[in-house]
Amino acid sequence: MSQVAVVGGRAAWRSKLGANAQPAAAKMDARRALQLVLAAIWLLDAVLQYQSFMFTKGFGQMIGGTSAGNPSVIARPINWDATLVEHHLVLLNTLFATIQLLIGLGIAFRPTLRLALAVSIAWSLGVWWFGEGLGGILNGAASPLNGAPGAVIIYALLAVLLWPADRQARVPFTAARAVGTHVASALWLVLWLSLAYFALTPANRAPQALNGMIAGMESGQPGWLSTMDKGAAALVANQGLAASIVLAVALVVIAVGVYLPPAIAKATLVLAIVVSLVIWVFGEAFGAILAGGATDPNSGLLLVLLALTYWPLAAVTAPAPSAEAEGKAA
Repeated sequence: MSQVAVVGGRAAWRSKLGANAQPAAAKMDARRALQLVLAAIWLLDAVLQYQSFMFTKGFGQMIGGTSAGNPSVIARPINWDATLVEHHLVLLNTLFATIQLLIGLGIAFRPTLRLALAVSIAWSLGVWWFGEGLGGILNGAASPLNGAPGAVIIYALLAVLLWPADRQARVPFTAARAVGTHVASALWLVLWLSLAYFALTPANRAPQALNGMIAGMESGQPGWLSTMDKGAAALVANQGLAASIVLAVALVVIAVGVYLPPAIAKATLVLAIVVSLVIWVFGEAFGAILAGGATDPNSGLLLVLLALTYWPLAAVTAPAPSAEAEGKAA
């Protein structure tokens, strides 16, 4: 074989390899990156569920506590679930943690992406009722600062918005790819307007409501975080009504921002991220994951991820179907 033929063969092989590598790299678009972040959060949930505290009766009591104030049709299944968990603690908690682990790994692995997202939706809806008491939206205790409308329901929403499908060729943001612009915008509007409503309920606009909520997160936290919480609690002491109004106005602005021109929409999304981080740090103390006993990072972190799915895209044309093989091997 001549050297020319060898060199030519190598060049052809490298050319072919490069051609195959380019589509694979192209698949790592914004949606895939957001899916991987969602997978990482599910894996964090699994790690938190494997904590030693979750293998004690405290976990069952935590579940049972979410039934308080709910209508009996909602509360009875929660109490049944709490009793069942207490009687089969090791088995059921191991099962819960493993399910979340498999969901996270399934989302991260392309061939099982669709299946994992579907399971995450079903699992989230079940936990929202049996584990979170519907996020407290029916017992009057729901607040943007305590995780309303329930962190786990946001997992389901993210799974829907990040589903690997394209309903329209041109999209203004990633969340619109799977469900369309109108549906995605409506979902954003409903979520943030509901948060604004919860901010103005009597339980949240009482003079010391926000102060007590933030101060209640100090227990068990590291010293630096406890100090931050004390400062935030002092800032809103006896200012429940004013703070609730300011928060509600910000949430309404965020809600309608998705319908505004891209430049203004970006500003409202920045506001959404800032408000979400404030909620996560001061209202939820990072979901209490540093204090032990937390099953998830709560809603603030998820709201940040949600805001990123609505970030205006530089190029509004969705990838061609050939480059969108996400999860189709499942």
